[in-house]
Amino acid sequence: MSDKIIDVDETTGDKREVTRHGTDLPVHPVRRTDADPKAAKRAERQVAALFTLSAVGTLVFLVAFFAVDIKTLSGDALQNRILGVGMALAFFGIGAGAIHWARKLMSNEEMIDERHTLRSSDEDRAAVVADFEDLGVERSGFKRRTLIRRSLFGAMGLFLVPPIVLLRDLGPLPADRFKTTLWKKGVKIVDQVTGTPVRPEDLEVGGLVNAVPENLKDVPTEDAQRKDQLGKAAVFLVRLEPDQIRTQQGKNWDYQGIVAYSKICTHVGCPISLYEQQSHHLLCPCHQSTFDIADSGNVVFGPAARRLPQLAIRKGADGYLEAVHGFTEPVGPSFWERG
Repeated sequence: MSDKIIDVDETTGDKREVTRHGTDLPVHPVRRTDADPKAAKRAERQVAALFTLSAVGTLVFLVAFFAVDIKTLSGDALQNRILGVGMALAFFGIGAGAIHWARKLMSNEEMIDERHTLRSSDEDRAAVVADFEDLGVERSGFKRRTLIRRSLFGAMGLFLVPPIVLLRDLGPLPADRFKTTLWKKGVKIVDQVTGTPVRPEDLEVGGLVNAVPENLKDVPTEDAQRKDQLGKAAVFLVRLEPDQIRTQQGKNWDYQGIVAYSKICTHVGCPISLYEQQSHHLLCPCHQSTFDIADSGNVVFGPAARRLPQLAIRKGADGYLEAVHGFTEPVGPSFWERG
């Protein structure tokens, strides 16, 4: 749908006949540079000035590159600044000039291409339906041959079962994998680097130790499950002042201010080790999830949706730190079955 209207230029008062396509489209405005030759000439000079500015910036860059002495540290810094300014002027002049040229002086006519309808004609649609009814239903005997129809539906239904079985056979479900670790009652906590058991006096306030369960050594080094067990069981110990601990995930789960948390981020499973002593925050380097270990390991920032699982610890009869029991919730990243 289109209609002819009279457009009046507010600057010159000239009238012209234009075509409006559709009643809801506004009239295309007339630019001042199209109606006023002086304005067009002024815009032309502005574009030329911007291009000239770009040329000056390029010359500044070249002069700085070849003429500035960089034998001293101050000379090197000066050259870098001039090179940056020159390059910035060169890019800005060309870019701004091209934009100003396009907006003020290039062709300002709107091009409209009428689009044909995408809907098929009623005759074509009716023919397709008739062909389907004839070839797909009547001639195939789909309606009449009930035995074939029922056996087909049964075969198609069973055909979906093998993919489901194969998908389930890819490995254990996340709930099965992350609920069990090597931690259990009485398992000693050993330094991951040295492999020696950790005593409470080994940690000063603010100190952090990456640790693993002592029974990890029972898993053969060449066993493929060793890395999996290490990834799930890795923890870190941090010593706080006892009065700095605001909440824990269980009653008296620390030992004299020493707390133990899973080292695996609950977002996508990256290892955590960046500790900020003053705020008691742990930062995951992958996506910046931040956890407060003085407040039950709760999330204070980032995409992680769940707190870090805490491991209850105590001092054993031999003076070394050990687990009171295993984790009471799954470790590692979140998954759909996790409550």
